[in-house]
Amino acid sequence: MLLDTASLYFRAFFGVPDTMKAADGTPTNAIRGLLDFIARLVENHRPTHLVACWDDNWRPSWRVALIPSYKAQRVEFVTPKGEQVEDVPDRLEVQVPYIRACLEALGIAVVGAPDHEADDVIGTLSHQATMPVDVVTGDRDLFQLIDDSRGIRVVYTAARGVGRADVYDEKALLAKYEIPANRYADFATLRGDASDGLPGVKGVGEKTAASLVLAYGDLDGIRTAAADPSTPMSPSVKRKILDSADYLDVAPKVVAVAKDAPVTKVDATIPHEVKDPERWLDLVELLELGGSAQRVMAALNLGPKA
Repeated sequence: MLLDTASLYFRAFFGVPDTMKAADGTPTNAIRGLLDFIARLVENHRPTHLVACWDDNWRPSWRVALIPSYKAQRVEFVTPKGEQVEDVPDRLEVQVPYIRACLEALGIAVVGAPDHEADDVIGTLSHQATMPVDVVTGDRDLFQLIDDSRGIRVVYTAARGVGRADVYDEKALLAKYEIPANRYADFATLRGDASDGLPGVKGVGEKTAASLVLAYGDLDGIRTAAADPSTPMSPSVKRKILDSADYLDVAPKVVAVAKDAPVTKVDATIPHEVKDPERWLDLVELLELGGSAQRVMAALNLGPKA
């Protein structure tokens, strides 16, 4: 099970009451919510291995070089050293180091990769996996990884939450978008994604993008058809594709989840004991994690049920 960790702790932050805080006033709703999410996911799906995939760089330079608007709307400020700081609510930002500390103390593998997003870590670990994989995310871009032949599914949390998450395999994805999983990245490139600063092909929405993929197979086929006066593609759609040539030259690399990120090999086996008991107990006491700590330990078989 590969967790899109930021997707989950953002969801926890906005979904769990912000009245949860430690005695010193430190907010804990994202911390407690994420631990509860992990407990629920482990109980529901019983993975043998678990990785919390991490954004070592939420806006990689190589993606920005290709499309400068990529996630530009999320930049809060740039440091004197040129580091781009993401616009994250202060009450969440203070919790992120504690989230990582809790995961590491428990013994849950936390994996990032230099100049890559968590999506790329997930893509790389999925590509390397020798067992079935469940990807837990609220990001539909990761639908491109679905592969029935290798048992790779997406546990999609955005629609109904973690407890009732929709599980997407190739059949479910086809029912949702009418396209095969191995063409999802082409479809997403055409459609674009305003939340990621990806413009897509202007005037081409989901239905048109899906129909183009079904008719012409992939982006190369679509662009070839757009340039061919004899193809039955409508003139207006042809013009939209041709006018977006500069975007289509670079967007596929930006949209594609990397499968060769420089990830460090770790033991991802579900922990059989708390890795750092002293640190874990300190965090539980400091942050007053209470039932959330008990529930995640029980789910991982590290302690009694709450």
